[in-house]
Amino acid sequence: MTDTTAFDWPSLLRRWSGEWADSLPDDETRDEDDETARQARWLGFPPASEERIAAMEARLGLRMPPSYREFLRVSDGWRHAGGFVWLLAGTEDARWHNNASGLADMYEEDMDEDAGPEERREAGIWRRGLQLDVESDITHVLLDPEDVDEDGEWAVYTWASWRAAPPERYANFLEFMRDMHREFHSLQARRSGPDPVFANDTTRELDTLVEQARLEALGGGWERAGKALDEARGYGRPRAAGLGDQIRRLLGQTHTVYFEDLVTDPQYAPELLPSLVAEHVARSHRDDSTLRFHLGGADDDVTSLAFATLEQVRNGTYRYTAAGPFGEAVERARELARWGETDGAWRTLMDALPLWEPLGPDHLAPLGWVADPVLGPLLTPERGRELLSTPRGGQAGEAPRPTAGLDPGNLAWLAEPDPGNNRTSFRFVLVEGVEPQEVPGRLADGGDTALNEPFTFWEAYRRSRHNRREHSSYGDRALMAVGRAGTGWSFAFDGDPAPFDQRRFVSPAAAASEGTRAVVVWSGLRTGRGNSFFHLSVARDGGEQYAFTYSDGGIQQSGEIPDPLDPSRFFGALEVGAEVERSLLEAVAGEFGVHLPRHAIVNGRLHTFTTRSWTRPPRDGETYTVIRVETGGAGPADGRQTGEDGPASG
Repeated sequence: MTDTTAFDWPSLLRRWSGEWADSLPDDETRDEDDETARQARWLGFPPASEERIAAMEARLGLRMPPSYREFLRVSDGWRHAGGFVWLLAGTEDARWHNNASGLADMYEEDMDEDAGPEERREAGIWRRGLQLDVESDITHVLLDPEDVDEDGEWAVYTWASWRAAPPERYANFLEFMRDMHREFHSLQARRSGPDPVFANDTTRELDTLVEQARLEALGGGWERAGKALDEARGYGRPRAAGLGDQIRRLLGQTHTVYFEDLVTDPQYAPELLPSLVAEHVARSHRDDSTLRFHLGGADDDVTSLAFATLEQVRNGTYRYTAAGPFGEAVERARELARWGETDGAWRTLMDALPLWEPLGPDHLAPLGWVADPVLGPLLTPERGRELLSTPRGGQAGEAPRPTAGLDPGNLAWLAEPDPGNNRTSFRFVLVEGVEPQEVPGRLADGGDTALNEPFTFWEAYRRSRHNRREHSSYGDRALMAVGRAGTGWSFAFDGDPAPFDQRRFVSPAAAASEGTRAVVVWSGLRTGRGNSFFHLSVARDGGEQYAFTYSDGGIQQSGEIPDPLDPSRFFGALEVGAEVERSLLEAVAGEFGVHLPRHAIVNGRLHTFTTRSWTRPPRDGETYTVIRVETGGAGPADGRQTGEDGPASG
């Protein structure tokens, strides 16, 4: 709540008037009223007497809100309220709008039948509002007698046709005038030239505030620094937007982050451009003129760097680098993250952050890494706050409490609904004693064991479908992400497997276990189609040790199954579904000491590869279809064959 009645109107209005007068070039042509105001250094008028205010209220039928009433006691009207209202009403000119603009008709025509109270009140302002604009650039300023707070203050609404935006609301007349003072400063800062230089007590105070905020942000005090920078930005002060955008970007507020004057500075461009470009790509912009717009004023080298970075980000090949010990930590963190160890990667970055070296005095935090396809997914709003709260760049301060890890360290999270509730089935392979890059050699065909570059699962899936030239109704070659599954284990994971067919399924556990141990899990206990299933198989040294498959209410099992994994413990009394799935996954995790990295699988980018088929070859008399895409077209072929997938035609 703002104490508007106690506000020092004379100080604001006299400062504003002097700043306006000093901003006018000597050779500029002005009308008589403006020239008089310039010489008097006063944009206002004589104060309104209590009698004049009372007569106004009698004419209008309502007592005026406190802040407007106190303003009138200092100046009975105002010239140049911001850049687009040239004369603001005093006691004689204030009048009820009564839809003089026709905007009530426009808003009411566009209103749906089920419009809520807020929309109807917004439309009604044009009939009931008190109009304060007397002369303006098609800009309306209305006080709303029905939008009143506990202090009796009326809200102010402004609207301009050229803004193509809904009316802007201010809590009271004081807040409106403060914003118009900011608007005046912002416009002067944009057009400020050498004659006259726009410098005054307000600009000097704000520039000092910006420098203090910069140091405070480097010391970890980002909240207060952000508020100070926002205040200075509202007045159009240089540096404020570029500094504040660095804070906003790490908080995940990407929509209006452009780093303004800093992103085109060759000193800072290598660090800020990748973030700007990554957001451009994330918004699916193919028209790169929007990127050029935000590079206005950039030299040829910066522009070339921007579009080279754009190509790398679109192709997923951008790699963030940094100098010194922090740069070494970046490389270690990327190596951890690309195998799914995202919590470890984040801690590696944070431990090294106090050693980070800014590119210049206006560089508040490392930012280019958010565009790195492997490191970027590490960022969350909570982690952004941790980074911003960590002293860096030579500033001392207390380190913040580390944010909690994003991975639960188990398998049970797979039984929880994912966003959109799309993960109703999944399968994974765990291999003991091998590195993730060795997993394809155990699960893929001999000539197809290379790992793809890290992508999200859906990116990898789309690329895989785009590059496939043969599709079989019988084969089940899985696209799987790989990484580390805990101490001594690696995983391959498929979050969108083909339908499970127990008659043709062949577990890859035995082939994966040569010289070690391998575990295969395939769950579909939440498919919702009446064909729930769960498979577990464990193999060692190329031979299956034990396995069971639950399907259609029955259980098939082989080998000596350890008691914690005995299917009879899970299927029986409980209704088959998420709770059974959770219990099974907890048992597997406990038996083998493994986990799968939730954040990396769901939100990150991992290496992928395509396995050999999870189904046996067709037998005599079994019909299937192979579609092979060749230059010039594609065609189906039915085949009956034993062994490899049957004949195909192009």
